[in-house]
Amino acid sequence: MFDQPIVMLDFETTGLSPAMGDRITEVAALRIVDGRVADRYVSLVNCGVRIPAFITALTGISQQMVDRAPPETEVVPRLLEFIGRDTLAAHNASFDEKFLKAEGERLGRQCGHAHLVCSLKLSRRVFPGLPSYKLGQLSGRLGIDFRSAAHRAEADAEVAAEVLIHIGRHLGREYGLGQIAPSMLASVNKVAAAKVPTWLGKYATEKRATQLT
Repeated sequence: MFDQPIVMLDFETTGLSPAMGDRITEVAALRIVDGRVADRYVSLVNCGVRIPAFITALTGISQQMVDRAPPETEVVPRLLEFIGRDTLAAHNASFDEKFLKAEGERLGRQCGHAHLVCSLKLSRRVFPGLPSYKLGQLSGRLGIDFRSAAHRAEADAEVAAEVLIHIGRHLGREYGLGQIAPSMLASVNKVAAAKVPTWLGKYATEKRATQLT
């Protein structure tokens, strides 16, 4: 369905801002190939920081769990290698990308992903008018269930991946697209919501015309 792989990323963190000293505590990266999750990299992360009590209450990730986890010097390079040059996706992607870049910069490593796709922004544009686009509420409206506890990286990444796959299939049906280019999804993210149907219609027409020549 997608003509190139997409890596869905989710972090659990100690807070909202790496600029304020917040760090990652868990990572899940799921590679989507041909409309299914084909590979994954999942790990807790020991960044040598204190886990706030409210984070433990929200995620279930305790200080003891991260103290026993692999260090960021091991996890972050493996994560960047796993993502490689594939398109990166996340639900509220700017949040996860800023942590990815910050953790990479700490180790002198740069991100190499080709494009950034936000499944939250896409959902707002493709399914306008829903009461909420938070992952839990959105997935429920789309008939996608959490298989394990929310607010853990792997569970959230799995549901976000299913949301993205659902969006891809919907666009394929609605606009007659045999395959969806990740670069097109990244472009839709940047289109004003009211203009998305017209933009997609024009894109599909041009795509079919290209395939006929």
